[in-house]
Amino acid sequence: MAVIFQVDGGRPSSFWAGFDRVKRRNAGQTILKTATRACRRAAQGLALAVGMVALQPDVTRAAPYAAMVMDARTGEVLHSRNADTRLHPASLTKMMTLYIAFEAVRNGEIDLDTMITVSRNAEAEPPSELGLRRGQKIALRYLIRAAAVKSANDAATAIGESISGSEAAFARRMNRTAKALGMTRTTFKNAHGLTASGHLSTARDMSLLGRHMLYDYPEYYNLFSRRSTNAGMKVVYNTNRRFLAAYRGADGIKTGYTRAAGFNLVSSAKRGDERIIATVFGGTSTAARNAKIAELLDLGFRRAPAYAKLQKPSLPPYTGNSGLGVRLAEEDSHGLAGKTIRVSGVISETLRPRARPVPEVDPAMLVAEAVVPELDATEEVEDIQVAALDTDALQSGINSALLEVTEVSEVSAIQPVARPDSRQSDIEGEDALKAEISTAVAKAVSAPTPTQRRYTGPRPQVRPSSLETQVASVEEEPVVVTRLSTSGGRYWGINVGRYPNRFQAEKVLLRTALAEMETLDGSLRKVVQNPRGFDANFLGMTKEGAALACRRLNSRNVTCETLGPAS
Repeated sequence: MAVIFQVDGGRPSSFWAGFDRVKRRNAGQTILKTATRACRRAAQGLALAVGMVALQPDVTRAAPYAAMVMDARTGEVLHSRNADTRLHPASLTKMMTLYIAFEAVRNGEIDLDTMITVSRNAEAEPPSELGLRRGQKIALRYLIRAAAVKSANDAATAIGESISGSEAAFARRMNRTAKALGMTRTTFKNAHGLTASGHLSTARDMSLLGRHMLYDYPEYYNLFSRRSTNAGMKVVYNTNRRFLAAYRGADGIKTGYTRAAGFNLVSSAKRGDERIIATVFGGTSTAARNAKIAELLDLGFRRAPAYAKLQKPSLPPYTGNSGLGVRLAEEDSHGLAGKTIRVSGVISETLRPRARPVPEVDPAMLVAEAVVPELDATEEVEDIQVAALDTDALQSGINSALLEVTEVSEVSAIQPVARPDSRQSDIEGEDALKAEISTAVAKAVSAPTPTQRRYTGPRPQVRPSSLETQVASVEEEPVVVTRLSTSGGRYWGINVGRYPNRFQAEKVLLRTALAEMETLDGSLRKVVQNPRGFDANFLGMTKEGAALACRRLNSRNVTCETLGPAS
């Protein structure tokens, strides 16, 4: 048997033929495996992409952009874009919650120190939250701070329930107040702003609300510029503190975010006599929102006139909870209400006391008492002059007269007298009868009457005639009249630091005045230049006011020293 070999590099040709067949087969399998792996990876990538899209916030799809810029002094619109489009306001809603809380405090419905009992509904609110627990008692002032600074949802719900008894009733009051403020395209469903069907507002309406918040309740506006505050349970930090620190003149107002709403902000800033309010809906991030709001505020300051007459918005009429169907606050089966609140302080009707019943009195008795007053049986009447009739003596005299007349009549009837024949005899008989009657009556009238008792007590002395002469002779002491001070004692002040330039000193004065409006209201901001720098001073204060302002500022780690009157 012969075997033919084809030598090629020391290997037979049959070997290479078999090797090529195996190589081609393995190459096909490798290509198939590679394609399978590629398809599998593509499918996995597609599924992951779909999942990531599903998990992405709805900001880009359900939060269109809207903006409004307004001159706060006049209400003039300086810029708007989609300003009337109804969008989700998110926590901008809390501005209305706080507005009604301020209204309720001012009108006596509730007090800042009223202890609020937290309901189950308030406890269940999702973050942002203060961490309230059902049954916990907390003062209203701390709930207001938490809602304004931290944007706490549980605090906002507790505020609404404490004022109107339930969140639903409070939402009705919010809508009525919004209508009174001119917010024509706003509907509220809750007190916190979490996404709910029909809970919508516009950039224009929220700008109007921010302007009313600024001018209707200026005593509470400083809450929105606080970087942090004590909320009773803990210290909370402002959700807008980055923008407040970054933008010159910014002092409020409120942020808001949900997936449906995006990043919202109503902001206000003041530079000199100009104040601008800007509103943004639908920001894509906190940084993007802050950059956009800064751009809008800059636009407002460029377009606003340097001087404009202040035209404050009119305060809406106060109606309280009337017409809302508010029940007394007793926790129901759903846990929607707190406990023990006063529904309203408005007096709907003035109740007058009923007249005291008077016993019926015979008019004859009143006349008798007026004519014949009773005599006191005690010996004290001896000291008083008595001028009354003795009713018993008068009555006995009358009775005796009548008795004598009756006896005369009876005697005449029993003992008949011979009838005279002439008319003269009849006249004489009648005259005799009349005389007898007159005699009896005279006896009754002449009955003894009580004697008048002379008053023997002390009598007032006659004013001495020499008194006027004595008074006139007294020399009047000289009266020293001094010039009254026109300052009213306001010659004290405080110093809040020394700074390298005037601009920085004025900036600190403005921020301090906004943060401490309660004690610094009415004071004069003045920058005093000296060789060592620029002193930031508040002048025109009383000694007590200056001391109080320094104590409050020192508690916030702000440098403060009192300035006494100049020597």
